[in-house]
Amino acid sequence: MNRSELREQVFKLLFRVEFNSMEEMAEQEELFVTASEELGKTKDADYVRDKYEKVAEKLPEIDAMINEQTVGWDTGRIAKVELAILRLAIYEIKFDETVPTGVAINEAVELAKKFGQDGSASFVNGVLAKFA
Repeated sequence: MNRSELREQVFKLLFRVEFNSMEEMAEQEELFVTASEELGKTKDADYVRDKYEKVAEKLPEIDAMINEQTVGWDTGRIAKVELAILRLAIYEIKFDETVPTGVAINEAVELAKKFGQDGSASFVNGVLAKFA
């Protein structure tokens, strides 16, 4: 898989955080990887797990950053798809030195176009511009 496809898989796993407790996420992570025909038992599965775990570890800090930067919007009010996209992108911008900021923003906007509603891409782009 290429980096965009891997990022999409991480997003899909991160999206599950909104519907499961952090205690249940270890099981969800295992179910996600074993159910995915694309990942299977490959190094891609290891990459997705590793990146998800790194993002999940920083969620309280990332959510605080989102709440600080979004006036009138907090993590409880942002749609779940957009929130998962923002969390992943902000992790890449602030904590992952292997991903250039422009790439993180562009990939997040593309995920928002694919999975979000009308206006999602603009919203994600606007929020992430505050982190660039």
